[in-house]
Amino acid sequence: MYQFSYADIQTDSVADARDRERQLLTRSIDLLVAARQAGTGSMQAVEAVHFLNRVWTTFLDDLGSAENELPNELRANLISIGLWLLREAEAVRQGTSENFDGLIEISQIIRDGIQ
Repeated sequence: MYQFSYADIQTDSVADARDRERQLLTRSIDLLVAARQAGTGSMQAVEAVHFLNRVWTTFLDDLGSAENELPNELRANLISIGLWLLREAEAVRQGTSENFDGLIEISQIIRDGIQ
């Protein structure tokens, strides 16, 4: 029979959550790269923007939660970045921007910063 301390289980679940966040961002980046190649009016662009919106809406909900344990300044910075990503993705969706590179670069920076 296995016995784990609560701290071990909590640490594992935090590590698992971080891994899932990295996986979501990697998937979003992959979709954005495909969309950049296909162009703003493509189905790939629609899929990439929709996925990015779902991911960042979820992240923003979590960042705004009182239970989120990140430092307040980091949370505020991530919320600002998330709002920018959502605005820029909306501009791509509307055809007023083709800034896939900015969406990809910022997403990569955030993904690579998750520890």
